[in-house]
Amino acid sequence: MQIGFDAKRAFNNTTGLGNYSRFILDALTHFAPQHQYVAYTPRTNVEVYRFPTVFTPSLPSVLHSWWRSYGVVRQLRKDHIQLYHGLSNELPQGLAKAGIRSVVTIHDLIFLRYPALYPATDRFFYGQKFRAACQQADRIVAVSEQTKRDMVAFYQIAPNQISVVYQDCHEQFRKPISAILATQVATKYQLQKPYVLCVGTIEARKNQLRLVQAFAEANLPEAELILIGGKTPFQTEIENYVQQKGLQKRVRIFNKVPFEHLPALYQQARIFAYPSIFEGFGIPIVEALQVGVPVLAATGSCLEEAGGTGALYANPLDVSELTSKLSQLWQDDTLRANLCQNGQQHVQQFNAQRIANQLVTIYQSLITSY
Repeated sequence: MQIGFDAKRAFNNTTGLGNYSRFILDALTHFAPQHQYVAYTPRTNVEVYRFPTVFTPSLPSVLHSWWRSYGVVRQLRKDHIQLYHGLSNELPQGLAKAGIRSVVTIHDLIFLRYPALYPATDRFFYGQKFRAACQQADRIVAVSEQTKRDMVAFYQIAPNQISVVYQDCHEQFRKPISAILATQVATKYQLQKPYVLCVGTIEARKNQLRLVQAFAEANLPEAELILIGGKTPFQTEIENYVQQKGLQKRVRIFNKVPFEHLPALYQQARIFAYPSIFEGFGIPIVEALQVGVPVLAATGSCLEEAGGTGALYANPLDVSELTSKLSQLWQDDTLRANLCQNGQQHVQQFNAQRIANQLVTIYQSLITSY
């Protein structure tokens, strides 16, 4: 098969959609190398990612968006691409007319569930692109059952048009961490006390403020809470609360942490907490389970899919419940050990070979039925 991919995110985004795109491309090239894969991107950044076969047009940057939405189809026909997979919620126009089958991955519809969290212009363009891609695609891939349910509810898409295919985290979280690196990371971030770790952009939807409030109420002995993530204005609310409660020595925030330090930071945590109000999947939970850390996560979206029996769950809007579950997990050695064991089994379903096989099956079914 000749498969093309919208790879803009793979080459230019270091988190989120970029991680997903790189994971899919790497999984397919490694576990299904008998097929030909071409990555199409208006701009290549080899410092972020390298891929064996890449097409980048010679166009001024002002035309890059147009090329991804329209111009790329001409190149796909020239390259004899049989199927094109939009890895980040969108597809170019004209694929069906060109005789090219199409798949689109939809990651979430959070902008529809929580519109107040997004600027009006973003909601408009997301709405146009996502709906058009779903209507055009021969098959839709959802990253979770929750996202599938949202597409059925918001876009009235027939469930049999949607395939749920999960993703795994970066392979670094599956590798043993050397004692030297662990010591270096512990020294750099002054990890002198047992800590609760939370990784994710510091924003209202991720719900770190309620986690800080629960941490303060739990009064865990000799404990710290470490928040890692990109800074937004919401961080000021957290910092103000920390100052009001005198928690400056117990709650620490790091906004720019190199990726290579994250596995060691996860590994040395006593608990990983991810109380996000709503997610499309929840890769940080998978990262924690792969490393072998017990998880406290939130009910209400897809996090129970990501964590399975490897996590304890609480209502993300209920600080008292978060406090209770956090205290329980901190104090119960047996519970933590059981969650770690269960988590190691649960994450096996997210392995790259299984996911590559699922995608190849989808591609073959579309191409052979054309």
